[in-house]
Amino acid sequence: MRNLEFKEQLHEYSNWREHLVQAIEMYREWRNRYNFSDPQSTDTLLNILQGLNMDRVTLAFVAEFSRGKTELINALFFAETGVRLLPSSPGRTTMSPTELYWDEAGGSYIRLLNIESRLEDISLMDYKRNPDRWTQISLNIDSPTQMQEAFRELVATKKVSKETADKLGLWNEREAAEQGIINPEFVEVPCWRHALISFPHPLLKEGLCILDTPGLNALGTEPELTLSMLPSAQAIVFVLAADTGVTKSDLEMWKSHVCSSRGQRRQGLAVVMNKIDSMWDDLAGDTGYDAAIQKQIETSATILNLKQELIFPVSAKQALLAKVKGDEALLERSRLIKLENYLSEDILNQRRDILKGVVEKDIGFLVSESIKLMNSKVVNASKQLEEFKQVDFENQEMTGKLMAETRDRQNTYMANIENFQASRKVFAVQARMLIDSFSKDKIDEIILRTKEDMRKSLTTYGMKQNMRKLFDELRDLLQDSVDITEETRRLIKAIHKKFQDEYGFKEIEPQLFSIKQYQFELEQIFEEGEAFRNSARTTMTEQSLVINKLYSTLIVKARTILQQAHKDAATWSNSVLTPLMHQIKDHKKQIESRLIMLRKINESKGNVNESIAQLEAELAPLKQQRQELLAIIKAMQINITDIETA
Repeated sequence: MRNLEFKEQLHEYSNWREHLVQAIEMYREWRNRYNFSDPQSTDTLLNILQGLNMDRVTLAFVAEFSRGKTELINALFFAETGVRLLPSSPGRTTMSPTELYWDEAGGSYIRLLNIESRLEDISLMDYKRNPDRWTQISLNIDSPTQMQEAFRELVATKKVSKETADKLGLWNEREAAEQGIINPEFVEVPCWRHALISFPHPLLKEGLCILDTPGLNALGTEPELTLSMLPSAQAIVFVLAADTGVTKSDLEMWKSHVCSSRGQRRQGLAVVMNKIDSMWDDLAGDTGYDAAIQKQIETSATILNLKQELIFPVSAKQALLAKVKGDEALLERSRLIKLENYLSEDILNQRRDILKGVVEKDIGFLVSESIKLMNSKVVNASKQLEEFKQVDFENQEMTGKLMAETRDRQNTYMANIENFQASRKVFAVQARMLIDSFSKDKIDEIILRTKEDMRKSLTTYGMKQNMRKLFDELRDLLQDSVDITEETRRLIKAIHKKFQDEYGFKEIEPQLFSIKQYQFELEQIFEEGEAFRNSARTTMTEQSLVINKLYSTLIVKARTILQQAHKDAATWSNSVLTPLMHQIKDHKKQIESRLIMLRKINESKGNVNESIAQLEAELAPLKQQRQELLAIIKAMQINITDIETA
């Protein structure tokens, strides 16, 4: 089967991630073995390991109804079951957003969240933490037919009163009128709000997660999909129908939900022009057919403001049939292979680059610090060995002079260590101010007060103004931290410079705390919220349920960002002086070792060769230690600057 290429690429990516985890584990053990570890660096390493172990490659599929999106998922990933695993028959459209993945601890299941949960002010993330709130159906993985039957629950609907549908955010007077439905007694709504599906499919076991989002209405009434789940996906596959091209609702979904979740970069984005088999025309021949498809691609690319090479014409229906039957010619004609190649190469390579970037950002400084400290140890030990080899220890005056110089260095060190301790106390006070500027109490006071004002708002405009007030106050809170951050950075630089100047310590640039990232993320949330609130669907619906859920989602995200700033500031302040402390301890050890050797030599000339042999014996394991570290860094396959081997 041709789609093995995607499986192989995902398997290769999974292996790469596993090797990276092993290399970081080796680095953590290296730090422990050679006394480089401290609680903060250990936490940092454990957090990055946890993130890598939990990493999933999420592909989100987004489309309006009847675009063949679920059939595309079947064709791409589940053809080897020999059945149409996810329900995609005409008239049976997936009604609830669905996540497919493998949960090794939980086993094979479908979990369904009832539609009435929308009436509660609880986020989807909170519901996911509580499996008891979901209806669970066990899956028999040895029976594709049983699984197919169970999956039919995804399209289940029921009838509720118009008032109930309105409260659930699933009734729109204007849209219903356009369809000739006026003041009905009952309205058909999905039974389920969200579905979680876990089963041990080979791709899912490798870490693939598929997010299937049904229709503009689902995105318009579930802000978490647009503001959290879509932005966190590695790729979004937006599905159009080849025979209709970009419709008005397609364009609204594209602008309001897809583009906003990708930002300016437009990375990890593919548009599938499905149902090209509807354009097959034996009379026009292949030339006319190809020309018709190319024209539709050009038109769609112009409307969506997207490169033509990111639009993939496909027949998902024919591709699924071809894979089930093993018909290579039909598979070729379905044009699915080009899309598979894009997902295999571009998307997985992008994900790899992103993960490497995260690792470099989070532990690159630790690794760089380790190699610089090791280089410093090796260089200092080598210098001392060469010096001892060249000194005439029979010259009592020379030996005495070396002893006196070393004692002076020891005295200077002891005097200045007191200055360092004083500097550290000053820094501790300054760091506490920085950490407190992000305190939970400050953030919650602002959020609770403005949220209450929102609840009291009688109009959408009033609610919007209160939302703006919330973000203005959160901006001000971050701005207050800017001055404190600058002062803290200056203090850290001064402490480092003092030790570089007075002791000639290896220059290790201190890792400086920055709040720009949090400011940027907060502004991004505010922009997302504005775009979402102003989208035609939300404005048309104008229901307090939708607006409240939108704002609740944004508030949760804003609080999470500021809590992260608080946590990062605390971690940084606890660890920023650690590299300096390592150098100070090493410096002290060097002086004490030198004094002991000089005393031995002074007492008996016969100890000179013995001392030189001891220095040589100490240098060998240091070099070995450094070689181990260099091998670990090589195994990580990440870019660490300033790696010296001298």
